[in-house]
Amino acid sequence: MTPTLFSYNQLFSFTEAVFRGMGCPEADATLATETLLSADLRGVDSHGVARLIGYVRLWEAGRINATPRIGVTYETPSTAVVDGDGGLGLVVGPRAMQVALDKARQVGTGWVSVKNSNHFGIAGYHAMQALAHDMIGIAMTNASPLVAPTYSLERLLGTNPIAVAVPAGEQPDFVLDMATTTAANGKLEIAQRKNLPIPEGWAQDAQGTGSTDANAVKNGGALLPLGGATGSHKGYGLGAVVDIFSAVLSGANYGPWVPPFVAFLQPSANPVGQGLGHFFGAMRVDAFRPADEFKAHMDNWITTFRQAQAVDGKSVLIPGDPERETSAVRLLDGIPLLDAVINDLETVGSKFGVRLSAQ
Repeated sequence: MTPTLFSYNQLFSFTEAVFRGMGCPEADATLATETLLSADLRGVDSHGVARLIGYVRLWEAGRINATPRIGVTYETPSTAVVDGDGGLGLVVGPRAMQVALDKARQVGTGWVSVKNSNHFGIAGYHAMQALAHDMIGIAMTNASPLVAPTYSLERLLGTNPIAVAVPAGEQPDFVLDMATTTAANGKLEIAQRKNLPIPEGWAQDAQGTGSTDANAVKNGGALLPLGGATGSHKGYGLGAVVDIFSAVLSGANYGPWVPPFVAFLQPSANPVGQGLGHFFGAMRVDAFRPADEFKAHMDNWITTFRQAQAVDGKSVLIPGDPERETSAVRLLDGIPLLDAVINDLETVGSKFGVRLSAQ
């Protein structure tokens, strides 16, 4: 199965037109498109335009507000709770991160917990907004309950990613962006489209037995926390922290009450909060030490780790290296899309009179 290449600009124009077709104001449609396509550029194909049809279906089901009144409902000089008013997480997330950045600019750090939102794309995009301001960025979100805690048969947590972006000087910035599961659900979706098995340790079946079936979660199983057979309690713990910071703190839904991303499944009839939850942090580097001094030492840290002696045929990578390299290639050569994704996009385009063309 050979993917078809699309230029970034082609996908941007198409996606932006779809969001406008949903009724998003022009600025929101542009921001949502930039947020979404950052995943495709960085090689996180599971969270890019492949998800566009999911957002459209949620909007059609009345579960996404295309014109939200996003606002702060509670704040102190360094903290805030943002209500996303049911808007696209692709828009709510960047707006909330801006609140964190503004607070950090004023008092050194900013911490924002969000309620009443939806799926916000890749966490790394939001954390990276801090880099241009010589700040450290942090982003987390809870997600649909597809993950079984250690020893559980029930799905109580989402993939609940954590991203941390740290500015450097001459070296590329440090950008960690990871799910707290062994693999994100989107990777199972890609395996399903390719009709391939998944590696051991990604999922369990409905009886709690490890499975290599890409449809295991669909058939009543669950994703597994990061750490595998002997260390899943660590991934479970990290996922729990994300859930608490993102939702228990803000007033969003948590645990099994988090609304599903797919439109054919209904949210809980007895929610404990409002929508999906996120958590953002921004820290001014010069609140700790001079920024230039810090970045010089980050360069030294990065160089030391990158030049470490490695096993044969391998090299020591810095978090963010693969994504940065992929982004450079895809901006030049195009973004590859599988036929199944193209078919979904053509279905979406037909709803709004938008045509998808390959380069």
